[in-house]
Amino acid sequence: MIKSYFIIGFFTLFSVALFGQVKDIGLPAIKNYKRTDYKGGTQNWNIDQDTNGNLYFANNSGLIKFDGSTWHKYSLPNSTAIRSLKIDDSGKIFVGGNNEFGFFKSNEKGELKYFSLSNLISKKDSKNINLIWRIHIYKGEVIFQSFTKVFFYKNEKLRFIDAPKKFQFSFLINKRLYFQDKSLGILEYKNGKLIAVPGSAFFNDKEIWAVFPLSTNKLILATLEKGLFISDGKSIKSWETEANSFIKKNTSLGGSIIKNKFIVLNTVLNGIIICDLNGKIIQHLNRQKGLQNNTVLTSFVDNKNNVWLGLDNGITFINENSPFTYFDYSYNIGTVYASVVHNNNLYVATNQGLFYHPWSKSFKDEPFYRIEGTIAQAWNIQVINNTLLCASNNGALVIEQNRVAKILDSKGYFGFKAIPKRPGYIIGESYNGFSVFKSAPDGINYVNQVAGFDQTTNTFEIELDENYLWLKKDNYLYQMTLSEDLKSFEFIKKHTGISSQRKGIGSLQSINNKVYFQTKNHFYRYSKEQEGFFEDKKISALFTKTPTLKALIEDAYGNLWYAYNESLGVLEKNLDGTYHQKEAPFSNLTGNLVNNYISINAIDPNNIFIGLTDGLTHYDSKISNSFITKPRAFIESFSFPEDTIITGNLTTDKEEFELPYSSNHVKFTFSSPTFENQENVMYSYKLEPFEENWRNWSTVSIKEYTNLREGNYTMKIKAKNSYGVESNVSEINFTISPPWYRHFLAYLTYFILILAAIYYTTNRIKVKIRTNKYYETIEQRRLYLEKESKIRHEQHELEKEIEKLKNDKLQIKILAKDKELVNNSLQVVKKNKVLNGIIQKIKDIDTHNLDDSTKSEFNKLHKSIVKEVNTDKSWKDLEKHIKNVHFDFLKRLKEKYPTISPRELDLSTYLLMNMSTKEIAEIMNISTGGVELARYRLRKKLGLNKKENLIGFLMSI
Repeated sequence: MIKSYFIIGFFTLFSVALFGQVKDIGLPAIKNYKRTDYKGGTQNWNIDQDTNGNLYFANNSGLIKFDGSTWHKYSLPNSTAIRSLKIDDSGKIFVGGNNEFGFFKSNEKGELKYFSLSNLISKKDSKNINLIWRIHIYKGEVIFQSFTKVFFYKNEKLRFIDAPKKFQFSFLINKRLYFQDKSLGILEYKNGKLIAVPGSAFFNDKEIWAVFPLSTNKLILATLEKGLFISDGKSIKSWETEANSFIKKNTSLGGSIIKNKFIVLNTVLNGIIICDLNGKIIQHLNRQKGLQNNTVLTSFVDNKNNVWLGLDNGITFINENSPFTYFDYSYNIGTVYASVVHNNNLYVATNQGLFYHPWSKSFKDEPFYRIEGTIAQAWNIQVINNTLLCASNNGALVIEQNRVAKILDSKGYFGFKAIPKRPGYIIGESYNGFSVFKSAPDGINYVNQVAGFDQTTNTFEIELDENYLWLKKDNYLYQMTLSEDLKSFEFIKKHTGISSQRKGIGSLQSINNKVYFQTKNHFYRYSKEQEGFFEDKKISALFTKTPTLKALIEDAYGNLWYAYNESLGVLEKNLDGTYHQKEAPFSNLTGNLVNNYISINAIDPNNIFIGLTDGLTHYDSKISNSFITKPRAFIESFSFPEDTIITGNLTTDKEEFELPYSSNHVKFTFSSPTFENQENVMYSYKLEPFEENWRNWSTVSIKEYTNLREGNYTMKIKAKNSYGVESNVSEINFTISPPWYRHFLAYLTYFILILAAIYYTTNRIKVKIRTNKYYETIEQRRLYLEKESKIRHEQHELEKEIEKLKNDKLQIKILAKDKELVNNSLQVVKKNKVLNGIIQKIKDIDTHNLDDSTKSEFNKLHKSIVKEVNTDKSWKDLEKHIKNVHFDFLKRLKEKYPTISPRELDLSTYLLMNMSTKEIAEIMNISTGGVELARYRLRKKLGLNKKENLIGFLMSI
């Protein structure tokens, strides 16, 4: 009933949010740009936007352009300040300054060039142009309005009308053009004439800065110091509203209108207000609430219904076209851990204590108020049994009438849960375990500490079902059973996993009043009968297309909010029980959520509060997702060594750029006129055919390529906004010409030269062939004669060789005979040796005992043997033969050792023949001692030491 009361009671209060994007709860996201960002002057007087979405600012230092990535500045010839600007459909940027006006237009290279129109006026008239404050495009004419004149430009011709006395400002409202004159009031421009509006002299002492259409026949006029007035064409009266009271106090500098539903009013002293068409202030933004300056010179509503402010010092972007608004430090709150609405107050648990704000009062200017006694960490704020309980570092607190009514327990607490099947009983998780509380007629009271478990920390999750208390701490899941008297845990079991297929425990949550255990997006329940976990495939199927969950919360409407990678998503429950997924709207909260303390407070679909590290955000789920639009991506500039093409300024797409080979070092800059969460806009690109795949998404908006080969290239770029929506692909085609030596004409020249070379070479070859044939005939004749002479010479040499071979053969035969004779001589020597032995034995025979005949025969035998021995000349023949056989050896030995004697030559020969000492002694007719002495003398003459072998040395010669 209480929940229904708030849904019905406050739905009407905040129903304005259903009809437009401007919300009266919290502050929109605000982005300030300082002059150091845009490199210009302090004051910004006017703002406009081109068809590509780029923003232009009339600045003290000139024209400032912002494409979403970079700022550009363009100055007037006299470097004067620009006070007004207007962009037409062709892309011309008309500007006005002090005694100067004209337009900027891009040339063929995309450079914005200024064309002065003031030079079309005579010198006499050009001296009194004064400041151009307003520019309008009306019925094909561009109208420049100063205090003294109004100029009309069309078809390159310029005309002007002088002010009756002095113009203030001009306004184009409902396709009707009005001027304010100090003496004639408001003048309407019709058919080339200025016609006074009846009754408008009322404003002669008032300076009108803006006019807003209230309906087809009603106008709201904002004056500098007199406030707001409403006119129906017949009467003029003060617009007695909340907005008017504010403007009278703070002085108006005009404003702008959002969707014909909300009016933005600029002030000198106190920022801006946004009011509805009934004059009720919806938002008030000033320096305290995020603006960098309280003096707002101009405001502009861009093509996404977001608001830009030109300040007295800087530029501010306000993201009005969003379902999110924020409560930050300006509302006195820090990091938010929980929130709840109770007794018509919004309570917020923060790191600085518990705060509250009346739910039925406006959130525009009032901050949150601290509950006294809670200047400490507040972990949770809950309504249990219609009692507001705060779990904080100061203990378990009961909050009543915005104060601490009772301290249930002084220990620090993290939160509370109602115990199933035990009406009135509550269990609280404290810094050192669990405690039990009980509701009584006098309120909730502390009962006892639950014994048996004291491991809780601030990183845990707890749920209760009918049988168990479940606690997830770190990587473990504890299953516990409370005793009947709630004083202790009867049963404690520690689980390290809930599935054999999937390790780990992701989160612990309650869905449809049932406890679920999640791991890797698979949801399990516990079966007491089977004493195990089983998967609920129906719930798991809901999260098959979501990232891996870290936490999940079910709100009062059955929506399932899940946290992943420091981001947030939701499965919104439909009336038929199905769900539809939302992630993109919450992408801007990424990184700002409180880890392990995801706080979702869904009061109703229009009022959902989410805790952040730097405050609280309000989300209206009923606001259309039209704020999530498809971004546009542009190749802002295309640079190469010789030039730069600012493609973002080109009004027509050039089909292809041609670059010389010397300019094969190219650079591209990208832009996307996406100003919501601009720092999260990312780009991806590829250069075909140089790259096959798209580069990874990056916030870098510049890319260079060096040393490209000649050929045709296409640079492609796409952008992705902070909601993850990708743009269409933008591209630029360009051709790099080959170097002169690889140009088509060069190849044609090469071909002609090759043909000429072939022709020349062919003729030279033919001449050479004829010449070669002539010389070849002569050479063949010469070669024939030389060959014939050579054959004759070879024949002569062959004959000599044959003769030599015959001589060598003969010599070989002689040597063979000598060798044979040496062998025979040696045999004879051996024979004579034997015969001498026989002779010696015969001498030893006693012949006295022999008869005469025998003695005579014996003497004859003796004589014949002696004769045979004495007549044998084998020794001399042996020496001759030995010298013939070893002639070369003896010759070399004699040449090498000239002092060697013939006798030593003979000894050397015998040693070479490997004769024994005894054989040598017999041949040389000396004793064996004489042979050894001769060997010693020979070694000495040959210069051999004791270790050197004499025979081996002789063989080496």
